[in-house]
Amino acid sequence: MNTRRQLRVGIVGAGHFGRFHALKSAANPDEHLVALFDPDPARAAIVAREAKCALAPTYEALLADVEAVIIAAPAEYHFKLASEALEADRHVLVEKPIAATLDEAYRLAEIAAKTGKVLQVGHLLRYSAEHKAITERITKPLYIEATRIAPFKPRGTDVSVILDLMIHDLDLVLAIVDSPIAAIDAIGAAVSSEHEDIANARVRFENGCVATITASRISLKTERRMRLFSQDGYLSADFMERKLSFIGRERGLPLPGTGGFRREAISWNDHDNLTVEHQAFAASCLTAATVLVDAQAGIRALDAAIRVTESIHASRKTMELSGLIPVMDKT
Repeated sequence: MNTRRQLRVGIVGAGHFGRFHALKSAANPDEHLVALFDPDPARAAIVAREAKCALAPTYEALLADVEAVIIAAPAEYHFKLASEALEADRHVLVEKPIAATLDEAYRLAEIAAKTGKVLQVGHLLRYSAEHKAITERITKPLYIEATRIAPFKPRGTDVSVILDLMIHDLDLVLAIVDSPIAAIDAIGAAVSSEHEDIANARVRFENGCVATITASRISLKTERRMRLFSQDGYLSADFMERKLSFIGRERGLPLPGTGGFRREAISWNDHDNLTVEHQAFAASCLTAATVLVDAQAGIRALDAAIRVTESIHASRKTMELSGLIPVMDKT
């Protein structure tokens, strides 16, 4: 018999991520998955059956029976669902982005502070082995280059590639660079959907660091890489191969003829980031452990993503006025 104190959890959303959250919650010894709710009862029934939990008839019924909710609904519903849960004195893990607008994000932070409840944002890569490996080696980067590209999939096209993919690297970069953003220059295009499917952003921070971030969901291959250099050395990470190479003076094997530089080549065992995220959420709710990705982290990432989008639109306007591209038909 399990006498361990478990967090009573409800899942909102039975889509792609909702299903994964339900399965991870059901398998987490620190969580008791009570029920799942989705406006599509047929889809909800399939996932609830797979996760072996009850099916809540309404969101209100779900809130009445749990201590915490995990929100895996489209971004446009994040504020309504999360605010209702926090106001009902429930802990919240909300998928990224934290909300659809900055006003909504700030309001959620205020409600969480008022109620004293956990508000964790689902920036999954903060829990990854590669993030830990990078931050252990590079603490004050001068330049960062991140690439995240993948073939087209219809899932996720309800938002732009900035909120779908780029926001992962924006969040990682913001976690590494301890400085506010000074300026963003970005360009992008909608190719296969109504929103940007490919984008490139150059982010300059107030401390002088520069990050160049590329995201695409219309590529022929999948690639996830990050390169960083600093006074401490140069680091190259391949997230797909789970390999990292670091050239500096303190770690690794000597590189002959380089004046004292050394090279460290490491790999890491892949762990389930979503499982670790759930463990962290339960720990924050049950033991008041520090929330790694809190509302402020979610706000910073959303703010950066919105500024990238605004820069893309400004760049497009310039290109339209110059005749480089045709004027977009908004009718």
